[in-house]
Order: sequence, then C-alpha cells, then structure tokens
Amino acid sequence: MSPRLLPSRALSTAALAAAAVLALTACTSGGAPDADATPVEGGTLTYATGDAEPTCLDPHVGGNYPQALVATQYAESLVSTDSDGAIIPWLATEWQVADDGLSWTFTLRDDVSFTDGTPFDAEAVAANVAHVQDPTTLSSTGYLALAKVTGVEAVDEHTARFDLSAPDSALLESLSQPWLAMESPEALGRSQEENCESPVGTGPFVVDEWTKQQQITFTRNDDYVSPPADAGHDGPAHLESVVWRFIPDSAARYAALQAGQVDVIDNAQPDTLVAAASDDQLTEIDAPRPGASNRLELNSGKAPFDDERVREAFIRGIDVDDAVDSLFFGTAERSYSPLSSVEPLAYGDPSLFEVDADAAGDLLDEAGWSQRDSDGYRTKDGTRLSLTFPVSTNQSIPAEQSLFEQIQAGAKTLGFEVVLQPLDLSSWYGALASDDYDLVSAPYTKVGPDVLRILFDSSGITPAPSGYFANHAQLSDPALDDLLQRATETTDPDERADLYQQAQQVVLDSYTVLPLYDQQNHYLVRSSVTGVRALPPVSAVTLYDASRTD
Repeated sequence: MSPRLLPSRALSTAALAAAAVLALTACTSGGAPDADATPVEGGTLTYATGDAEPTCLDPHVGGNYPQALVATQYAESLVSTDSDGAIIPWLATEWQVADDGLSWTFTLRDDVSFTDGTPFDAEAVAANVAHVQDPTTLSSTGYLALAKVTGVEAVDEHTARFDLSAPDSALLESLSQPWLAMESPEALGRSQEENCESPVGTGPFVVDEWTKQQQITFTRNDDYVSPPADAGHDGPAHLESVVWRFIPDSAARYAALQAGQVDVIDNAQPDTLVAAASDDQLTEIDAPRPGASNRLELNSGKAPFDDERVREAFIRGIDVDDAVDSLFFGTAERSYSPLSSVEPLAYGDPSLFEVDADAAGDLLDEAGWSQRDSDGYRTKDGTRLSLTFPVSTNQSIPAEQSLFEQIQAGAKTLGFEVVLQPLDLSSWYGALASDDYDLVSAPYTKVGPDVLRILFDSSGITPAPSGYFANHAQLSDPALDDLLQRATETTDPDERADLYQQAQQVVLDSYTVLPLYDQQNHYLVRSSVTGVRALPPVSAVTLYDASRTD
C-alpha cells in the first residue's frame, strides 16, 4: 500500500473569496532566501512573537515550540533538512549507519567553536546527548526522540558514534530538531538556572540579555562559520543584533508591525492574514509545522471515552468543517490524518469523519447515555455526560479557541457537556499530568512520521523525566506498538511507508483522534527586510540570512 493523498473539502464561498485575496500577496513556504536582494551589513531587526515566553532558553530542558523559535537563533544541530525534507549537512559533514543499524557514525566539522571558545568536537556531542538523557535535565521532546540511543562514543576528535539499542530509521530526522541542538559542554556544566538564562551554542547569534516578560537581545557572533548547507550565504550574519519581543496580543502585534515598530511577527491570525494581503509593505511566509496535525485527542484511559461507542459518537456527530472554513478564512484546510500534510507519509480516511448525528445518537443510546437532564445533556445512572477540555491559551490562537466553542455547541446538540477550561501553559501542563482532561488539543512537532511513536505507542503513557507524557489519547494497543516498532527498524522505504500507513489507520479506527488542520506557522515580514526564512526541520524562523534594506 502507498500513502493516499487526501481530497480537500470544498471551501465555503467566504473562505474561497478570502483565499483568492491571500493568493495575491507575496507568499512563500519558507524556502531559500531571496537571491535577488542585496544584503546590507549591520543594523538591528525587531521580531515580535505571540508564542508563550520560554521559561528556559536551553532547548534541552522541556522542549516546546517557543524554545525552538528562540534557540534556532543561537544553537545548531548535527544535520538539517532542505525544503523537500532531505537530510543535509550542518555541524556534521557526513554520516554512515552500520549494517545492523545499531550504530551511526558522524564526521564533524573541524573548524567550529562554541561562542564561549569551547571547541565543537566528538566529546561535545557525547556531552550533549548525555545532558538530554540525564533525568535531572527534565527533557521531554529531545529525551523521547533519543529513546533508542544508549550513548555516544568519541571515536576520535571529529568522529562521533551513536550506539543504539535497536535500529532507528528516524534518528537523522530527530537530530535535525532544535531540541537536540549542540551546546557548549562548559556551559552545560553550570547550574541549570544559569544555563537557562544564557545557553551557549555555535549559532550566528549570542544571547546577550533576557529581560523577562519583555524581550531577549541577541548579538551577532562575529566568528560564525557553520551555516546549514542550504543557507543563503557564508560567514557571520548580516544583522548586528536582534531584539526578540514578547507581544502576546495578536492585534497589538500586528499594529506594531504596521507602524514599523517591529519588522517580523509570528502567529499572524487569519483575519490579519487577509488584511495583510492588500498591504504591499508586508510579505507572508506560510510554513506549516511537520509532525502531527492539530487535532483533538480523546482520553480513552477513563470514562466516558473508555467506551469506543462514545468516542465514535463524539467524532461522527460534530461537523467541524464549516467552522474551520469560516473561522480561518481559507488559511487552513481540514485534515483527516494524524500527520501534518507536509509529511510525505501522511495518510487519512475522510470516510471516518462523515457527519451522521443520527448514528451518533444511536451509539450513545446503545452505550447507556439515553436520558437527558433539564439542560438537555445526556445522563447515565444519574451522571451527566460531561467532558473536561483544558485549553492552552498560549498555544491555541483566538480562531482555534472559537473553533473549540463551536465544537462545544455542536456537542451540546448531541447531549455532551463540554467544559472548556482556558489555562496558561503551566496550568495546562498540570492538568494533563494529573489526568484532569477528557479531550485536549496538544500540538506536537517532530520531524518525520516517527511522531506517531511518540504520540500513540503505549510507552508514551509513561511520563518523560520532565513529567510530560505525549500519548494523551492513552492508546494502549499491542498491534499498534508492533507496527510502530517495525517502522522504526526497517531500512526499506516502501515497507516503512506501508507500516506507517497501517499505524495511522489503526489510530483513526480507534476514534481517539479528531484531526483538524496542520499546525499553523504564518510569519509576516516588512518589505524593508529580506532573507527571513523558515528553517525547514520544524519551520522555525531563522534570521541568519536576514538583512535590512532601509
């Protein structure tokens, strides 16, 4: 079997009109910098993010997307990916896997130092892997990605060998991510608090000052020599410095961009994108994240979603298509896959999501939820069919929160009470850790289809050292575990594709996942700045090639 391309549902008239407007703007997908622009040396660029402010700038600690955004400016990985998803050199120049798949040997650049003067070498690679895997580091994303790595040996000064407990076809994809970027072993030897404040990488910029709840200032690394293979130039960055501001309010962020107070913003909202399309001073970079799609996950580990009939009723009884069309103005397409559409092996089955409210009602009756209380909600043995839905206000944009409200309204028609709980990021993590949720939207970014193992293998119910666990659907299926294990071990690309398709079908058939759309990454850039691009591995912005023209 080969992965099936999913047909897009016809857009509403309003969404089509908005999409037509968007098509008129200069829009890129995060490819190579503008080759026709003449870079200007020096100057300061101001970037405004709507993502949550990291609690730690060391991407090894925890491992969320706000960390990836900032870390991309100062920390670099062994490998990267190009716009087609192919692995390309970065701090490693070449690599080779053993015949048995139990070790990978990397040849490292011999001309790179960390910005504190510490040489980048094989011992540094070993120290970084050990740091990620140390339980006291409290890593989640990096830790889970290195599950099969048993250690790293410095074969010689510039040759590092990764030893594995089992073959891992996703190792190179994992190593391209900013959560596994290289940091100075000398800096890692400091207290975690100090390293969180000012991590030391090999990148084009250096963390100069972090003023909490306001901004981070990065200054240029004048000794920089190690851009990824697809960068637009060699040598140090064009910019002298970057001011990274935290502006959580989307309207204030866009207003600052229009006024020229900032040069680049992320998390541009759908209505903002439509408005920006008619502004010739702005350019959009549309760079969906790889890994998982944005989705609702139903907690099958406890009532009421431990009953598959209740899960199927919820998923088949609510129409989210029209809400996606109307709320996102054509800037997001409905997904039917657990994987992002940018993943070549994404597979989906739209037939599982055809809305049939009558069939959903019959399933709920069959499951014993046949009575309704005075508020119209279904009950069973005197208990209301109520669902707790914690929402991270740091991760869910306003349009998505409105979508959840429409899902809440649709669920009420079926007889479900959906209790939306808006929470800050820390409280949201706490709700998940305490199993205080029935459904959740939990974005997860990882390069490649191995994200399915992170999200749906039964081992993912066990928390990483940070306390975070990724299998929020709490799926525990030995057959699925076997498919995912074999997919990570095979070296045959056709077999790998087939196994991942089978795994996605199992996930979809379980009715534990309601795919919504790709994880959105929309950047807006003023025309006075060139060379801004989304670095392909996780679509985080890189300012290495950026320069001012004013």
